Amino acid sequence: MITKEMIERINWLSHKKKTEGLTEEELMEQKVLYREYIDAFKANLKAQLDMIEVIDEESSDLM
Repeated sequence: MITKEMIERINWLSHKKKTEGLTEEELMEQKVLYREYIDAFKANLKAQLDMIEVIDEESSDLM
């Protein structure tokens, strides 16, 4: 799960990368945070899509 603090850290690292550059440790941290964010986003999207029910108007069957 992505927390507010993680998003703030991602944003801070992004800003620092643009202005002064990142150390090797910060680059690794940024990579890990990005991966966690993307994975959480995908899981959330999948959960939302799994909740969708398609109803065919021509038949009474649910898909």
